[in-house]
Amino acid sequence: MNIMLFHSTYGLRPAVHAAAARLRGAGHEVHVPDLFDGHTFETVEEGMAFKDELGKDELLKRAVLAAAPYSERGLVYAGFSFGASTAQTLALGDEKARGLLLLHGTSDIAENAEVDELPVQLHVADPDPFETQDWLNSWYLQMQRTGADVEIYRYPGAGHLFTDPELPDYDAASADLTWKVALGFLATL
Repeated sequence: MNIMLFHSTYGLRPAVHAAAARLRGAGHEVHVPDLFDGHTFETVEEGMAFKDELGKDELLKRAVLAAAPYSERGLVYAGFSFGASTAQTLALGDEKARGLLLLHGTSDIAENAEVDELPVQLHVADPDPFETQDWLNSWYLQMQRTGADVEIYRYPGAGHLFTDPELPDYDAASADLTWKVALGFLATL
C-alpha cells in the first residue's frame, strides 16, 4: 500500500519516523512530508501556535503538494492528531484514495464531501480532550453520510498522543494494540 503519513503539531519527530518504519516493515511504501519545514516542538501549545501562524490554507497547500506526486497511484492517507485532520481532508477530496487511517484526531467534514465506501479507521483515547464523545458521535454520523465505511477504536485511560513514546501521553499497551489493529486494517486494503 502507498501511504502518506502526516505528523502532529509537535512536528516531524522520531515517533513519526518510527511509525513509518513500522509500516514499511509491513511491506508498505510510506511518504512522510514535513509540513513544518524542520520545526519541532516540546509542547502542544508551541506547536499549535506555529500551526496557527502558518495558517490553515498554507498547511493544506503544503499537504496537497506533498501528496500530489503519489495520489495518481491511490494513497492511503494517515496522520497523527493534526496530521490526522490533514489526512482526512485530503482523503475526502481525493477520488482515488484507498483508505484513511486516523490516529488521535479528526476534522470537520465539508457538507458536499462524498466518497464511495472509503475504508476509515480511527484510533483515539477515551476520554480525549480534543476528541470529545459528543464530537465523535457527530463526526461518525457525518462520515457515514459521506459514504465512508468507518471503524472507531477507543482506548480507555490513554493520553491524547498515546502512540508517541517520547510524550507523557504514551501508553505502551494501547499503542501496541493500535498498531496491531491498524496493520490488520491496512492489510485489507
